[in-house]
Amino acid sequence: MTDLLQLNNIITILNQGGLILYPTDTVWGLGCDPYNPSAIQKINLLKKRDPEKKLILLVDSIMHLKRYVPHIHPRIETLLFYHTHPLTVIYSKPINLPDHLIAHDKTVAIRVTNNFFCQELIKKYDRPLVSTSANLSGQPFPKNRGEIDLRIIRAVNYMVSEDYDQTEKDPSPSVIVKYDRKGELIFLRE
Repeated sequence: MTDLLQLNNIITILNQGGLILYPTDTVWGLGCDPYNPSAIQKINLLKKRDPEKKLILLVDSIMHLKRYVPHIHPRIETLLFYHTHPLTVIYSKPINLPDHLIAHDKTVAIRVTNNFFCQELIKKYDRPLVSTSANLSGQPFPKNRGEIDLRIIRAVNYMVSEDYDQTEKDPSPSVIVKYDRKGELIFLRE
């Protein structure tokens, strides 16, 4: 069971436009409220990241995903269920999301997280969570909490306890896929 007080503290910080460092089902993540453009700008400035490059969103379940993606290809649902490594999917024509989250080609990248802590936080927050690796752009992603750059640690408003870290022994970013117009699955990052 996740510490309710910790979840409430994190939600308060997210609602105030703050940044959090947290364990995900891939690597340690840097996150914020996706509906707050200034919080997203803080992440981009902190990471020295191109703001045109959109961020990944985490949701807690396929049902939650359907709030933002009304038409999920049946093969995607099957893939999400059976894929052994965390899977981020690029979806076309999302709904109920602000324009600053949507790429020029009208797509958004969303992952249904398998991390228990993230699922609990997202359920309680009742909205998706921005997720990007906790590293400066162009630098290697941290393989554990101890490898996170001090500039990032000092800039966030909250760092989740290591107790909730469920990442693999050899963590790596998620696989990223999308469907093309012909319905073919394209792997963008394996």
